[in-house]
Amino acid sequence: MAKSTGKSLVIVESPAKARTISKFLGSAYQVEASIGHVRDLPEGKKDVPEKYRDQPWAYLGVNVDEGFAPLYIVPAEKKKHVSKLKAALKDADNLYLATDEDREGEAISWHLYELLNPKVPVHRLVFHEITKEAITDALEKTREIDQALVRAQETRRILDRLYGYDMSQLLWRKVGSGTSAGRVQSVAVRLIVERERERIAFVKATYWDIEAVFQTAGNEPLPATLTRYDGRKVPSGKDFDSTTGQPKKKDMLLLSEAETIELAEKLRASQFQVGKVEVKPFSERPRAPFTTSTLQQEANRKLGFGAKRTMGAAQKLYENGFITYMRTDSTILSKEAISAARSLVRSVYGDNYLHPDVRVYKGKVKNAQEAHEAIRPAGTNFRTPESIRGELDSDQFRLYDLIWKRTVACQMADAKKQRISVSVEGGGATFTATGTSILFEGFLRAYVEGSDNPEGELADKERILPNVAENDALTPETMDPKSHTTQPPARFTEASLTRTLEEKGIGRPSTFASIIGTITDERRNYIGKKGNALVPSWRAFSVTRLMEEHFGTLVDYQFTADMEDFLDSISRDEGGSEEYLRRFYFGDDGPASPAIEKLQVDHNVALKPRLEKKLEEIDPRVTARFLIGTPTEGEHREEVFVRVGKYGPFLEQGERKAPLPDGLAPDELDLAKAIELLDAGQIEDEPLGIHEETGKPIYIKIGRFGPYVQLGEADDPEKRNQSLLKGMAAEDLTLEMATQLLLLPRTLGNFPDNDKPIQAFDGRYGPYVKCEKDTRSLPDGVSPLEVTLDEAIKLLREPKRRGRGTPKEPLKVYEKPSPVTEGEMKVLDGRYGPYVTDGETNASLPKGADPKELTFEAALDLLAERAAKGGSKKKKKKKAAKKKATKKKAAKKKATKKKAAKKKATKKKGVKKKA
Repeated sequence: MAKSTGKSLVIVESPAKARTISKFLGSAYQVEASIGHVRDLPEGKKDVPEKYRDQPWAYLGVNVDEGFAPLYIVPAEKKKHVSKLKAALKDADNLYLATDEDREGEAISWHLYELLNPKVPVHRLVFHEITKEAITDALEKTREIDQALVRAQETRRILDRLYGYDMSQLLWRKVGSGTSAGRVQSVAVRLIVERERERIAFVKATYWDIEAVFQTAGNEPLPATLTRYDGRKVPSGKDFDSTTGQPKKKDMLLLSEAETIELAEKLRASQFQVGKVEVKPFSERPRAPFTTSTLQQEANRKLGFGAKRTMGAAQKLYENGFITYMRTDSTILSKEAISAARSLVRSVYGDNYLHPDVRVYKGKVKNAQEAHEAIRPAGTNFRTPESIRGELDSDQFRLYDLIWKRTVACQMADAKKQRISVSVEGGGATFTATGTSILFEGFLRAYVEGSDNPEGELADKERILPNVAENDALTPETMDPKSHTTQPPARFTEASLTRTLEEKGIGRPSTFASIIGTITDERRNYIGKKGNALVPSWRAFSVTRLMEEHFGTLVDYQFTADMEDFLDSISRDEGGSEEYLRRFYFGDDGPASPAIEKLQVDHNVALKPRLEKKLEEIDPRVTARFLIGTPTEGEHREEVFVRVGKYGPFLEQGERKAPLPDGLAPDELDLAKAIELLDAGQIEDEPLGIHEETGKPIYIKIGRFGPYVQLGEADDPEKRNQSLLKGMAAEDLTLEMATQLLLLPRTLGNFPDNDKPIQAFDGRYGPYVKCEKDTRSLPDGVSPLEVTLDEAIKLLREPKRRGRGTPKEPLKVYEKPSPVTEGEMKVLDGRYGPYVTDGETNASLPKGADPKELTFEAALDLLAERAAKGGSKKKKKKKAAKKKATKKKAAKKKATKKKAAKKKATKKKGVKKKA
């Protein structure tokens, strides 16, 4: 590399990465961060330059009439930063573009090149770990910008814009505001909705068996389960049809509760012996090192991290030089990494635990990101988790520990196990006992993979059976009849959804976290969570049905996987993007190129003309209506539907309507529950009684958040609502109780300390008393309808518990001041969670991060990123200006009053003259 006569400018994406790299490069290099993308498509027509705003394609930011040319702009919040980079380039003799080595990173480098228009030599600097060796090696092997990768990213971005903007506009009109569609997001939602449909269609089955414990000659217990009786198989859960609840085979023995109890009594008196003992040895080999998706899956299963949280912690580990690049499909390890892992196995676990040969894991994904290694600890000597614990916050440490163990385990010996099956016979019955024992732990010493199914994980653990041989006599100790109910297919978790998307070839490493973030965004109201399970809303059902019935291709799994493959082919310089975009957006009946011809599904979508046609054709009353069932008894026999309305889903049966309560999953709504909700909802039609003071009717209403009392008719401008207190039930409410509720807030009397009124309220966070701005929560068991003045006075005189209005002690204070503001750096507990501040800028901590373990460097990163985005600055008070404005306002008010008085006086005078 030629020696520079001045400084070289190196541009990376993030401040943390810039700081880490600058440690290795020295004073001859100035390292700056682009802080993500510096240019992008405009968000909407308002961001489009004036000269293009009258173009029909302006709202897209893509000139679909001229070869799908993208219109790039510098966002307002990035303009100042771009100016800073341009100024830094003026003093540089070389420009090194050191963004990540994937499509996004390559595109950022290209945008920087186009925007900065450098007059000095430009070098593309690539590496997949931030260590001195890797950076030094990269400086000697610079390359040019990979235009194929840039085209792949650009085509992906344009395709997402065409799909997302136009489809979302249709959904807004046909489903409701806030709805959106996306190339991968809509497919992911469909997967979750399909699983919920399976759960709705699932028919439970109940079956009985007997769980016995036998005593061996050596007085050891042998647990076993009844599997056959009188030559017939006793079914287990897998033997039932999920759609009928009936056994799959007719010759199985389906016992009732009474029959099982009777059989258990009979077998207690029977003689038993060991029938057959089968021992099957087997080996278990370690899993491959982490890819992006397997890291997200395992962090979700083992640590409870969502995809966004995992990638946030991984990003920090990478930027600070602890792990290799965290967006990769590859399971390959470099020779140096394999050597480091094998060396650690020898030193930590011993030679017996080292696999005799180097293990090589082959990836299954064919795309440009295979150039990366798997995710592993950085460097040629992996630092142990404990040695760097003090440099990491809690999330980063736990994730690094996971990555370190998985990497080391991948070069360890197989685990040797044996599976033992023992049949126990007697009284015409056969019981079966199964066990697993570990003969040699191998890689399990370092790492055991988690499971999406806790029961499956439990079954996988070691279960030791007593040592028995064929014909050994056994004594029945217990015979317990057990009832079992078959379970519907499990809902997706973030881990299992990521795995399924990957298996279907949908999405790529850099997209999984954003996909899950998009579909679980509360503003869209598509997917919620129950524990770790992803639960679709009725709105998600409505959007999915519309897409399936009218745009089936766009949510077809093979079509979406094909699209991913084609975008990958562009990155390998194998396919042309303009032809694909034209066929997708406008349609083209002409012959397709070989790259498009080989796709398994027809990609001649013609989205634009199809949308125009479907705009008239789609009836939202049909796509937003779901049949629950038809009652066969009772007064109301009409069909019961769920309808997805503007303000949420509700039940509909003829003229009867009732809202669905929040939190009720679609598979929990059967016909019986729907009728119950409809019956409860009809109490809204008839008033509970007449309010004695006002003469207005009092109604009990059922809303999204539960029942409430309404005083007055719906169109009464002075109507009042009051929620029921905790523990109250709508069906138990009397007119007297409702009248009492409408007294809230109650005025109890005046506070002796300031002679101001005290009121009792029932608020969002429970009942409380208030005097001016001072509030106190009521103790458990004390109702706002019953609290006395004396009790309220006593509460208000007690020291205020820490609340929103009380300054809180910092969660952490750093010894060093901020290098930017020179102010104190500290972590505070805010209304929306912990945040770090330097006196001028505030930055929220990542969800789940432990404030006490946030390092000074990590805090600086958060503040730098926040400052670069703009906003979240502490507002400085402008007392003088405010005072001046107030005086001006007062003077204006006085002048207006004076003018009005003069006018009035003149009018009065005129009246007198006339008289």
